Amino acid sequence: MNNVETSGRWNLALAGGLAGFAAVAVVTVLTLAPKEAVAKPEYAAQTKLPCGKCHVNPAGGGPNTAFGTKFKNNGHKL
Repeated sequence: MNNVETSGRWNLALAGGLAGFAAVAVVTVLTLAPKEAVAKPEYAAQTKLPCGKCHVNPAGGGPNTAFGTKFKNNGHKL
């Protein structure tokens, strides 16, 4: 086996390893990336309160009102 064959095999192995690393890196970033929080209608059913009681947006979601912040900090319990 000459140096050209050995060099070619080494380059293929290196390229395969880099491609594998890149795939793992992409999956890791997508898994750990922050996700947007969404309102949970279960809380409205649990508390019998409208979504707008905890959220600035009456339909739910988005920033919390003062009441919603207290509800969150209390472990989502009234």
